[in-house]
Amino acid sequence: MSSWFDYTLNGIIIGNIYALLAVGLALIFGVARLINFAHGSVYVVGAYAGFVAVTQFGTPLPLTILIAVAVGALLGLVIERFGLRPLQGYAHIAPLLATIGISFVLDQIMQLTFSPDPRALPSELLQQRFQVGSGTIGALDLLIAAIGLASAGLLYAFLRYTKLGWAVRATAQDRDAAQQMGVNVDAINRTVFAIASGLGALSGLLVGMYYNYIDPAMSFQATLKGVVAQVVGGVGNVPGAIAGSLLLGLVESYGIALFGTSYRNLFAFVLLVAVLVLKPNGLFASRRQTPPEPMTGTFIAPSKPIHIPYRILVALALVAALLPAVLPDPYVLQTLTNAWLYGLAGLSLTLIAGTVGLISLGHAALLAIGGYASALLSINLGVPIGLSILSAGLIAAAIGTLLVFPSFRLRGHYLSIATLAIGEIVSLVILNWESLTRGPIGISGIPPLSIFGIELDTDRSIYWFTLATLVVLAALQFRLLGSHLGRVLRAVRDDDIAARSYGIGLNRYKALAFAVGSFAAGISGGITSHLYSYINHETFNSQLSILALTIVILGGMGNVAGAILGSVLLVGLPEVFRIAAEYRVLIYGLVLLLLIRFRPQGLLGTV
Repeated sequence: MSSWFDYTLNGIIIGNIYALLAVGLALIFGVARLINFAHGSVYVVGAYAGFVAVTQFGTPLPLTILIAVAVGALLGLVIERFGLRPLQGYAHIAPLLATIGISFVLDQIMQLTFSPDPRALPSELLQQRFQVGSGTIGALDLLIAAIGLASAGLLYAFLRYTKLGWAVRATAQDRDAAQQMGVNVDAINRTVFAIASGLGALSGLLVGMYYNYIDPAMSFQATLKGVVAQVVGGVGNVPGAIAGSLLLGLVESYGIALFGTSYRNLFAFVLLVAVLVLKPNGLFASRRQTPPEPMTGTFIAPSKPIHIPYRILVALALVAALLPAVLPDPYVLQTLTNAWLYGLAGLSLTLIAGTVGLISLGHAALLAIGGYASALLSINLGVPIGLSILSAGLIAAAIGTLLVFPSFRLRGHYLSIATLAIGEIVSLVILNWESLTRGPIGISGIPPLSIFGIELDTDRSIYWFTLATLVVLAALQFRLLGSHLGRVLRAVRDDDIAARSYGIGLNRYKALAFAVGSFAAGISGGITSHLYSYINHETFNSQLSILALTIVILGGMGNVAGAILGSVLLVGLPEVFRIAAEYRVLIYGLVLLLLIRFRPQGLLGTV
């Protein structure tokens, strides 16, 4: 019994920490109608602010907490003013993507400043644990519980009894009406971002002290946990966010007790997808609460796309094919080979996100499915490499569409969150299904590329094979987009209500587009696995999903040639000019931010 008491206590403590994240996210969503994916980065900044204060200046705990909260609040003001306010009036998905770019920039700055190595964040509190009934409790546990309760109480009093709190609630209920009544909604936004970011930074500090561990890479998981807790409780619902956080903490703690630590996050994301599909209002929403705002409108900026004549495209393909004869440098060929592989991922996502309007944030899962499928087929069943790669595309199309299909009823932020969660679920299943995927060890000894028994063991042959694959799939996608089917898919993207009124089965066409796009992603993952000869659950990570989305936005959503151009510019050029690897993610984040702000239609325009 004592162990279950400890697991229950641990779940409540962790739930309190999640609540500080989720409440901030709920406040921001209520006022700005935005899922803030940069919130986890603020959490990391708060943890490191506390680390610097403790280790460099020896500050006492109360002052350390105040410093972390102040730094987080100031950062929230900067994010709101310079990162998000210029995007007012844009499609709802634009500020969401901007927060992803901001997260990339902040995480990379923290990594460059403090190095990727984890640090210990000591606590001044006694490490002794006290006996309570059949279990134990520590001083830090009591502190976290007290801070959680005090924060909830102060926030409740602020929203309920102060004029500024009333203005926040009015803005959350009806922004336009509040503005007409004289409420300065920009000031409200600043206030909410400062409060939310201060709570997020405090959460990072408490987690660092609780585990005596911080590192710059922990922001992504923190954001996801806050999003899960908020969605479970009800998006924009502050009391629901607290309840959802406590439920999430308990579910994770009991899951660890029953199945082990590696299953901890899996339960969280399964819970998220189930709530999104079955009860998108959240588990704790009132029956009278209206359904969540559909948030229609994808990130499609109106523009006239740049038309590249067919002859020029053929000429460019021939130039690319002749390049190894003119420039046989292995480094250049390997770099462009990587660009062609990312181009395949870009083709996949530009069809799904650009043509149909399904913004997928978990696209790397499709590459992972393809990579593992081809590797296992060739190793375990002796399937020829060419056939295993083709089969990987078909398997990725089938599994990916099956996983995402229940989410097609969602729109806007909700669909993006669902695809992100599904991507994480795929990664965690790969990690834990050891009998098939070999778990954290990964798969090694993957056979090298070969076609019809001919091994592709030179840089030139591999380059030509990936280029040929890209050209074939690009030609097929050009043909699809120019057909009646392509026009139907764009109609679904532009106005799904009008499309449905004309008898178009939305889910059927979304599934078809997702299957075709997933096929290209599976092919890319399959080829990658044979090039690397080793893959594990981290080979196709979340950064790859964001990179693919950045490639698509850079080239132009729905633009086939733009996806290829974006992959060359974003993947090839930094390598060719040997920009330091540690700055690459920073470049991706800055490019994404600049594109959304100044050139949302991409270099070649949207189609």
